[in-house]
Amino acid sequence: MLALTATMATLLALVPSSAIRHERVVSADPVDTTPHVLDGIVNAIVLVGDTVVVGGAFSEVGDAARTTVLARDNLFAYSLSTGRILPDFAPVVDGPVSALAAGGGGTVYVAGGFTSVNHARGRALVRLGLADGSVVPGFTPRISGGAVSTLARRGSELYAGGDFDHVGGIPRPALARLDATTGQPDPRFTITPGSPLTSKVKVHAIALSRDRLAVDGSFTTLDGRSRPQLGLIDIGAATPRVADWRTDTYAVTCMDSFPSYVRGLDFAPDGSYFALVTTGGPRGGAKKPCDTAARFETYAKGSRIKPTWINHTGGDSLYSVAATGAAVYVGGHQRWMNNPSGRDSAGPGAVPREGIAAIHPRTGKALSWNPGRERGIGVKAFLAHKGGLLVGSDTTRLGREYHARIGMFPLP
Repeated sequence: MLALTATMATLLALVPSSAIRHERVVSADPVDTTPHVLDGIVNAIVLVGDTVVVGGAFSEVGDAARTTVLARDNLFAYSLSTGRILPDFAPVVDGPVSALAAGGGGTVYVAGGFTSVNHARGRALVRLGLADGSVVPGFTPRISGGAVSTLARRGSELYAGGDFDHVGGIPRPALARLDATTGQPDPRFTITPGSPLTSKVKVHAIALSRDRLAVDGSFTTLDGRSRPQLGLIDIGAATPRVADWRTDTYAVTCMDSFPSYVRGLDFAPDGSYFALVTTGGPRGGAKKPCDTAARFETYAKGSRIKPTWINHTGGDSLYSVAATGAAVYVGGHQRWMNNPSGRDSAGPGAVPREGIAAIHPRTGKALSWNPGRERGIGVKAFLAHKGGLLVGSDTTRLGREYHARIGMFPLP
């Protein structure tokens, strides 16, 4: 029995978080138990057991009943089942949190633009215990030269992307695979994003399937091979390699103010496809991928792969995406979907979808689900779990109710 339990634990650790599958679209009525983030913005959410960990740039949180206010420095945690804020998890993080990943043994990986945690040096990436918010000893990644903006963990491997230069004193520009226990860079993973559209290469988002890593950012090459803003890496073999998968969809220019415009990524639960969302400005039109959501097939091959479908907002940014099987949820500060002819306006066929929407995974058209949310900057974080969909943003209205910066749509 002990051997079987250990084997199951190992298998579960190898399943990425994107493997959560829903058979139905979530309810449009948010639950009433989520706490509130009272200022700033939520950038990241992760679930560790029954504990929801929330990161961003904020200083105060309140309980669901809005009777208690607690100081929290860019990071807090609460019980998914009850909504109770964890009183002993109150680490002091001196800068914004951009990404989170579940760790083993009641821990969480925290990444962002900070330089210290609990008044001690802790730059860009740390591992914390959920019991008391203390730094887990032995995990010492030594990130330098920039911040970590995105994380994904699979078993003993922790993938990190951002605009950093080195990990553990070894050159790893913008992308690295770390030992999840020690934080040391994996010498077998040396794939390097290059030829950036911006002054410095940056990985905006990564996503994991069983055997592939999707990466997007300001790069136009991966290991010297043309991969404009998006690429796939085969990670199933002992030595990772850039996959025979290339699209020129994001080789086009949107606006000079958006030289790189790819943002959120997520794999379908079975890994057969992934979805990507973009910003880019209102001048894109139907022939450009600016301010869109798109589906790509993971195991297509070739140098000119086209999206299976693409859905336009008509000029409003999308930042986050979650593919659950039943729907592809997208969030930003959009006003419409199904709007390829829109130019900061509603074109023929456009449907109103304020700040959040669900897209049919096969047709690429907006589903009727339309809870609405106050737009603001936009949704910066989704987390699908077996009970529903968590949403993090910078505004206080979700599903036409007060849910400050975080809320949850349950499965019906």
